[in-house]
Amino acid sequence: MSVEIIVMYLVVGLIAGVLAGLLGVGGGVVIVPMLVFCFTKQSIQPDQIMHIALGTSLASIIFTSISSFMAHHKRGAVEWVIVKRIVPGILIGTFAGTFVASRLPTAFLKGFFCLFLFVVATQMLFNKKPSASRDLPGTGGMFGMGSLIGVVSALVGIGGGSLSVPFMIWCNVAAHRAIGTSAAIGFPIAIAGAAGYIVNNLGGTDLPPYSLGFVYLPALVGIVCASMLTAPIGVKLAHALPVDKLKRIFALFLYAVAAKMAWSLIF
Repeated sequence: MSVEIIVMYLVVGLIAGVLAGLLGVGGGVVIVPMLVFCFTKQSIQPDQIMHIALGTSLASIIFTSISSFMAHHKRGAVEWVIVKRIVPGILIGTFAGTFVASRLPTAFLKGFFCLFLFVVATQMLFNKKPSASRDLPGTGGMFGMGSLIGVVSALVGIGGGSLSVPFMIWCNVAAHRAIGTSAAIGFPIAIAGAAGYIVNNLGGTDLPPYSLGFVYLPALVGIVCASMLTAPIGVKLAHALPVDKLKRIFALFLYAVAAKMAWSLIF
């Protein structure tokens, strides 16, 4: 493996860590498109690029989510009762979602991810938040919502914050508690998602060296090591820079990324 490839994945982790700490964006939103770019440069099989990017992104969130939800827990911002109620659906939905994603063509997964990026970018650009208009649902409703969040998270390689935070705010959970609880929910999503992407292609053919199913280990190690170093830097910058303005700029960047991925599908 060349030094250039190692440096490339370290850079992905450095950028992802800073942006996550600075803007509070989910790792997958940043990591997945960057991995798609890196894997293309590395000449990985085109029909497996998106699957490996999703699996590797979820595996990296296992490590990065721990420090995040522990920090929120120390501030008393994690509603563990909600976590306990939603996790069964999260685990089943995410694991099942990997089985679906593993059988879908790269073109569909890219298209779905582009659509998701457009939604996230629009939410960031206009600072859209749902109105608190109801209470949390019962056991069946929490299981169903957890399953839905899990399936979508598996299809786009994220920790679920873009979905779970608006859901909890809609259900009258205070914003700071919704964010802290979402960080804790991201951990089981990452565990189930990474496990699913490993199981679904364990021993598969035409995988790049050092792969474990759809998880590419060199990228995983580089991203985790670098992002855990730079996330605290992003947090410090968040207190010194105009975050709202930066979020709007980043939203425009996400539109550009989504448009470029969509363009590659058409032409």
